[in-house]
Amino acid sequence: MRVLVAGLGNMGLSHALAHHHHPGATIVGLVNRSPVALPAELQSYPFFRTFEEGLEATQPDLAVIATYSDSHADHACAAMAAGAHVFVEKPLATTVADARRVVETAQRLGRKLVVGYILRHHPSWVRLIAEARAMGGPYVFRLNLNQQSTGPAWQTHKALMRTTSPIVDCGVHYVDVMCQITDARPLRVHGIGLRLSDEIAEDMYNYGQFQVVFDDGSVGWYEAGWGPMMSEVAHFVKDVISPKGAVSILSGLHPASASVEGHTRVGALRIHPAGGPDRDIAFPDEPGHQALCDAEQDFVLRAIADNLDLSRHMADAVASLAICLAADESIRTGRPITLGI
Repeated sequence: MRVLVAGLGNMGLSHALAHHHHPGATIVGLVNRSPVALPAELQSYPFFRTFEEGLEATQPDLAVIATYSDSHADHACAAMAAGAHVFVEKPLATTVADARRVVETAQRLGRKLVVGYILRHHPSWVRLIAEARAMGGPYVFRLNLNQQSTGPAWQTHKALMRTTSPIVDCGVHYVDVMCQITDARPLRVHGIGLRLSDEIAEDMYNYGQFQVVFDDGSVGWYEAGWGPMMSEVAHFVKDVISPKGAVSILSGLHPASASVEGHTRVGALRIHPAGGPDRDIAFPDEPGHQALCDAEQDFVLRAIADNLDLSRHMADAVASLAICLAADESIRTGRPITLGI
């Protein structure tokens, strides 16, 4: 499989390394709009400054898109029109209309489209979802991912906030988890947020929180904040509660909030049956960040080779994005948003 990788930040480099080591893939080009320090394994591949140049020169079978969010939809559609299947990092797009345009293009052209929901490939998170579903709903979801970012991490977050707020960039992962557990239709969203730094644009906020209501009665909240002012206290909360009990990630096992490895780590689950003794499930051999990216890209290649049906995957990607964008709209307008998903 001839692979073009666009965007060589943290995720893009990991995806490129995954394909470099995969026996079923051959990297035909790397794309980044500015010079980047590459690990030794990647230095021999052709390098392009624009996605268009790389796409035309390499004619890949698969385009891996890990650029900034506002380019995802156009790059994905261009790649599919050129004959390539697509893996695109989350969020799929910056508007629901663009997300639907990408999905429609994949369906019309018969291309595989996989969105970078890394938690779907994490065995511990898969177990969390299974344990919660076994309890039965309706559910209360309590999820957050606050990051006390400084130095290079804060610079990265400020760059991301030129186009995407924290609750959209990170929230799609955890809303996707909510949707997988409930299988219910989201009805409405209400959000609040605040700009806590003069270093970001006046129309952007670096702290946000929202509540979502589902048609099975389930309710959830998600919270995300970026920056040096954020607290390390309770920065990682992952609870799913139902009438029969709760499933929680034991947050005390997590490293500093800005740690990329800590964002996916479970370490252990606590299963709390209502009225019964707690039991903990330990995951001492969890995959690290690179291993999870390896699993993601292996799934993409299998989806192409085995012609997997990705209809539900694409629909979930649009739904989770719609919820987070509705939260962003609610924060900016000060009113609840009714969803038409």
